[in-house]
Amino acid sequence: MPDGIAIIADGHATRLKWHRLQRRPEDVPFTPARLREGMALGASMEVDLRRRADGGFACLHDHTLDRETTGQGPVAAATFAELRALHMRSKDGTPTGERLLLLEDLAELAATGADRATLVQLDLKEAGGALDDRSIDAFRTALAPLAGLFILSGGDWAAVRRLGAVVPGLRLGFDPCDDGTLATLRGAVDAERFIAAALDRAPEAAMIYLSYPIVLRADALGVDLIAACHAAGKTVDAWTLNPDHPGAAAALARLVALRADQITTDAPGVLEAMSAAPPRP
Repeated sequence: MPDGIAIIADGHATRLKWHRLQRRPEDVPFTPARLREGMALGASMEVDLRRRADGGFACLHDHTLDRETTGQGPVAAATFAELRALHMRSKDGTPTGERLLLLEDLAELAATGADRATLVQLDLKEAGGALDDRSIDAFRTALAPLAGLFILSGGDWAAVRRLGAVVPGLRLGFDPCDDGTLATLRGAVDAERFIAAALDRAPEAAMIYLSYPIVLRADALGVDLIAACHAAGKTVDAWTLNPDHPGAAAALARLVALRADQITTDAPGVLEAMSAAPPRP
């Protein structure tokens, strides 16, 4: 059974990042059990961060509780005690026995021991205006002793820098993509300008997060976005490729050939097996 950790090709390792702590498509997102499993294996994993009422953070994607948990209303209005009482829902909306993961839980689990290769992406879903001194203090307190296991990322570079600055040794990542980016890439010059602007915007970023269709569109235009990032000393995460996406096998093969450092997916084991399978005639 594939481990779903990485694809090795031509001497290069492309890590398979567990999107929302999912190792398999049927997994409930953001569970402590999957986090422990990934840390034992040295996996690359991702959790989203949403600010809660006391200034700390919950590991959730949405700005409201309704879809992902047994709670209701904005995450930002929920207290620690209220969030502690909630459980996650499965993808069909069924409540589960999995409790909601808070940043404190994440840090506690990391402190109990993790393979040195472990990397947990903290994907900040808040803009800078939502962060206050309480948020910054909570983030520092939780992660300062464990900085080497984490990378803080987001699309609001000012917010990422502000929060990351309080944890020495914490790696930072930047995502320059939005819903309209793909449509703007009409020619090679557009792709070159896009990546140049991203690198100029976030010079301290260790990793650049690029939507995989954008990487492939630029490639078709003759521009290698991954190589441009590598030349600037950055690694690249291509997100989010799943086996049921149209042309997934070809997309995976091309991303690996372009030497993506990481591919985000809900099904890392399936992608690893897909990569190992012989090409269809």
